[in-house]
Formats: sequence, structure tokens, C-alpha cells
Amino acid sequence: MGFDRLFSPIAIQGMELKNRIVMLPMSTGFTEPDNTTGDRFINFYTERAKGGAGLIVIPFTPMSDGAPIEPGLFDDRFLPGVSRLTSEIHSYGAKAAAQLIISYIVILHGGLPEIVGPSPVFNKILRTVPRELTRDEIRLIVSAFGDAARRSREGGFDAVEVLVGGGYILNRFLSPIGNERKDEYGGSLENRMRIILEIIEDIREKAGRDFPIMCRLNVDEQMPGGHTIEESKEVARALERAGVSAITIYTGWHESPVPTVAPSLPKGAFAHLSQKLKECIDIPVIATNRINDPYIAEKILAEGKADLIGMGRALLADPELPNKAGEGRVEEILPCLACSECLALLMAAAYGGAAGIDRSFCSVNPLAGKEAEGLLDAPARKKRVYVIGSGPAGMVAARTAASRGHEVTVLERESGPGGRLVTAALPPFKDEIRNLVRSLHVQGRKAGVKFRFNTHAGPELIEREKPDAVVLATGADVLIPPVPGIGGRNVVPAEDVLTGHQSVHGSVIVVGGGMVGCETAEFLVERGVKDVTVLEMLGRMADNVVPTYRPFFLARLKDAGVKLEANTTVTGITEQGVSVVKNEVPGFVPGDTVVLAAGFRADPEKLERFKGSAAEVYSVGDCVKARTIKDAIEEGFRVGKSL
Repeated sequence: MGFDRLFSPIAIQGMELKNRIVMLPMSTGFTEPDNTTGDRFINFYTERAKGGAGLIVIPFTPMSDGAPIEPGLFDDRFLPGVSRLTSEIHSYGAKAAAQLIISYIVILHGGLPEIVGPSPVFNKILRTVPRELTRDEIRLIVSAFGDAARRSREGGFDAVEVLVGGGYILNRFLSPIGNERKDEYGGSLENRMRIILEIIEDIREKAGRDFPIMCRLNVDEQMPGGHTIEESKEVARALERAGVSAITIYTGWHESPVPTVAPSLPKGAFAHLSQKLKECIDIPVIATNRINDPYIAEKILAEGKADLIGMGRALLADPELPNKAGEGRVEEILPCLACSECLALLMAAAYGGAAGIDRSFCSVNPLAGKEAEGLLDAPARKKRVYVIGSGPAGMVAARTAASRGHEVTVLERESGPGGRLVTAALPPFKDEIRNLVRSLHVQGRKAGVKFRFNTHAGPELIEREKPDAVVLATGADVLIPPVPGIGGRNVVPAEDVLTGHQSVHGSVIVVGGGMVGCETAEFLVERGVKDVTVLEMLGRMADNVVPTYRPFFLARLKDAGVKLEANTTVTGITEQGVSVVKNEVPGFVPGDTVVLAAGFRADPEKLERFKGSAAEVYSVGDCVKARTIKDAIEEGFRVGKSL
């Protein structure tokens, strides 16, 4: 399948784009403490321009909120950094647009940051009631947008975008559940959209009527009683009449009961929203949400559901996605897993008091936000490197070392790559993990890595073949808790259930309520098991699932009929079920099959056996400590770069 439509040019009010791929704005926390755009911020977006995106939309705040989450455009002092940013983006043939965003918090009168809104309606994210904005303050906000747009143009941006989404201030003005005003800014749809139209006009007056204005519009709030697609058609027509040049789809609030980024969402799940909007306006419409590969992007364009394709996390995971797709290298694309690790880190930085984001920002891309570290210098001496294990840590370490010029061989006991990722890809909605394994394997081979499968690599092999360096990436072992009856015939490991090596019968008890246990429970229900109970000794189920996704995950399990029991410690196993202590009270849970999903543990003795087998011995990933894909990949890159 080709991507003729995806890579065809298009114009937005005179702004010529080389392709239909739009990098959506992403809050990153990479801004300098004084809200300026420093090297880290500029490097991040430059890498996406270099990767081939046609248009890059970057969030800026037109009013200070007292936090360095987004860079500022509320003063001329920001222009030197902005000019440097746009110049770098333009050098790779991409266009740049500044998205103007006011979230919930602003500094209006030179004082302290305030939580404000159109009406004093409880904010579930911040768990407080905002102060209602006065008419004079509304005029200040309108003027701030116009001034910021003028600075955008002066700083070299090709367009500006107004954000009306996320449950932020402008979205709350438009929403019947956020706006309870009785004046000219509340009540009817005409009144609720008034501030947005005033902003558009102020931008046109100050930035020029030939300067393209885009709008990121929440077309379906996914909230009970909220703004819907039918109202949005009228809003879109009004925006077009007001001079807006393109509309980008937004859906949901941050507190919506419907997930908008989740592994369970089908790719392109919200393309019907862009299609409905496109039917009623003549300006370009940009589809968004869960469009993370070129095939689904091309399909949406071919079906006439949108004019352009917005990608956010997909370009976070792989900034080279456009170039790889255009050059026929689709198998090399690192997939976004929709794991929401990036969102969880950002929310912690923005609202949890965290001191910025210093770690890797993406599970599959260790260089996200650390683009300056991507330059791989040639080693002082070329080495023969053996990597034992082809999980994510091992393959990333191998690829990185080979890219530097080392001679690298991966030794894997199984018949193919992936390690435990092969099993991790088996539960429902985890297909992207298969794509990750494929991508890492292909990237490794193209970098020159040799793979030897069906190879048991013990210390004896290393001593015999004498590589210069060994990287141990052997993974963790299944944790078997010391519980009486654990070796019974009715007790099976979760891994064996997922792979089909062992079957279950009757009612099933899953011991361990972390991600593996809960995913195994969902796997069993999908295959027709009627009675599944998950027991967890901690106070929270799925405690190792990212907080932004966890509520949706648990709700899905409950809807499927899975019984979830926290604060429940297993004390014994029989053929009739398991003895437990729940909240310090002994009890018994009947069941026919017991599935062990208590987690994994590193084996220090395994590492000890390899000491002295080569001049240099390193260990990465789960064999050091059982952790996440993100941790494994980050560590693999670091070790591969250090060899």
C-alpha cells in the first residue's frame, strides 16, 4: 500500500504544506524556568521537523500562569527563542504554528496565579471551584490572544491555532456544563462562543488578516450534558465565517469518562467526528486521536473523512515516522503503545508538584526530550559485543552499540526475538507490543546486529568465544510465592495460560492484581471463562498501571464481570480454592484453577555466574530489577552508548 494522499501537498490559506502530516501540540515540560524556549525544547521540535512532518503545532501560553509547562508569548522577551525555534523547523522544510493555550490557571493582574473560569463550576482535575471571570478580565484574555498571535508572526510562525478543548477555559465557555453565566457570554450557543469569535477577530486585527488562524475545537466533549458534534457543526460554520482557515478535531475533557488515548481504543476511533465536520464546512479539517501509523492515516484520507492527519504521541515515539513511511521503511517505525506514560509524567509535573520532567518521556523512545544525546560517536576501539537476551533492553543495547561501530551479536534461547514482550503482547489490546518487537528487530539488523536464536548462552559459551564485552539482558524470573499448596496440579503460571501451554477449567482465581494479573483475567474472560476472581494483597488493584489509564482499565474489567479483591493475602492453596486473609479476617475463596501472577524477580545468582567470563560485563533491564518497558529501553540505550 502506498501513501499517495498522505504525502500530497496541501495549502491552508496560503500556507503550503509538503504533506498531510500535522504534529499535534504536546505539553512536554521541556520549557525553561522563565518560560522561554531553550535548547531542549528547540531540539525536541527540530527532530520532528527533520523527521518529515509537514506542519508542527507547538503550544504557547498567551498569559502567564506561573508555571513553566508551556513556553510564553506574553512578552516580547520570548521572541529571540521563538525565532530560533521557527528557523530550525523551517530549515527542514516544515511549517510551524503556535497553538495559544490557557488551561485553568492565569495571572490576570500581576499577582498570584488563580484558578478561573466562565462560572464557579467545580473543577474535578484541580478539585476546586474556579473564580468567575469578570467582563473586564474576559477582555484582557481576548487581547492577550491577539498580542500573542502578533508575536507568533513576528517570531516566524506560519500560522496560529486557538485551543478550545481539554475542558480548559475556552472549552468551558463553549460548554453548557462549564458555562452558567447569565450575561452576553452565557446561555445560548451564540453567547457561549462569543469569547472565541472575539479572540479570532482580535488576532486578525493584530496579526493580519492574511495570517492563517486554525482552531482546535472540542467537537464532542464526551461528558454527560456536554457540547456535542451537532452543536459543533454550527460552531464550525461560525468559525469559518469569522476567518478561521482550518479546524483540528478535539474530543473529551481530561476528566471525561470515555478514554481518548488508550490501548483499547481502535485506531482512528474518532475519525467519524472529522468526517461530520468536513461535511458542513469548506476549510480543511484535521483528524486526530489514535492515528499512529501511516496505513490508518492513508485510509482516513482516502475515505474523505479528513483533509490532514494529526499525530501527537506517534511522533513522540518515532519522530522519523513520516520519512520512514515515505521511504517504504514502515517496519522500522517505533509504535506508540498508548501506554500514557508521557501523560502521567506531565500531569505529575503540572499538577502534582514534580520538579519538571528529567527522565525519558516516552516508553519506546529513550531520546524523547533528550535529542541532544542522540549523537552516537565512534568508539575509541571497536569491540566484539555479545548481548544475551533479545527483550527490549537487549535489542536496544545491541542496536545502539552496533550503530556506534561495534560488532554485535545477540544470543537468544528462544526461536525469535522479543523475550517476555512476546507474552506481554498476548492480552487484549496489546498488539502494538508485537510491532515494537518487529521494529526493534528490524532496526537492529539494519544496524548490523547478528541474531543467533535457539542458543543457550551460559558462561561457558562466553569463555569459549571470547567477546570483548557481554551485556546481560536475560530478563526476570516468574515470582513463585512461598505459599502452601503452590505446587498443586490446579496451579498454573499466568505466562503459560497466555501462551496456551496450559489450560484452565471451571472457575479461576488469579493470584496477583498488578497489570499482569488483571490483563490475564481479561484474557480469560475474552476466551469464555465465566467466573474469574483476582486477588491482590495491596490496597489497590492494578497499582502499577499508569494513573491516567487505570480507572478505564478497572472499569472495563468490572464491566466484564471480573471480581476484584484488594487487601487480600493468599495463605494457602488447595484443589478446592485458596485460603486468604482479607483486612485481617481469615476466609476462603472457592475455585477450580489458580493462576499465578504475583510478578517477577531478578536472579542475582544468574548475574554472578557471568562475572569474569569477559573483560567487560554489563547487565540491563529486568535481570537487574523487574520494571517497565520504558525502564528497559532507557537502560539498554544508555549501556549501548557507553560501550
